[in-house]
Amino acid sequence: MRVIVGAAIIEGGRVLGCARAKPPEVAGKWEFPGGKVEPGETEVAALVRECVEELAVRIEVGDRVGTDVPLAHGRAVLRIYRARLLGGDQPQRLEHAELRWLAADELDQVPWLPADEPIVDALRPLLTATD
Repeated sequence: MRVIVGAAIIEGGRVLGCARAKPPEVAGKWEFPGGKVEPGETEVAALVRECVEELAVRIEVGDRVGTDVPLAHGRAVLRIYRARLLGGDQPQRLEHAELRWLAADELDQVPWLPADEPIVDALRPLLTATD
């Protein structure tokens, strides 16, 4: 089964949301940064690589957030991990149309991709707690 990983990058009680630029059918929908785990790669290594490629940031990966989200009619699964930025890195918009730091009460202000919606709900208590 294909594993897709995503990072819930939390800083100052806010999580980083990213608006897709492409493909057209999901452009403007919001997601957590990440991507496919390549053969021979761990989920954590894939997430670190994807954040460098998509945002030009280094991250420290923490605990899982929420449960597995089935994708592609059960042929893939999305796993989201809590993460934090390292070394004062600031996310760059390399592949996304927009980046936004969202507090718990702002999570519903953007249209999330269906796969990311269950994670948004699991994130709320993490954003109200101190990070």
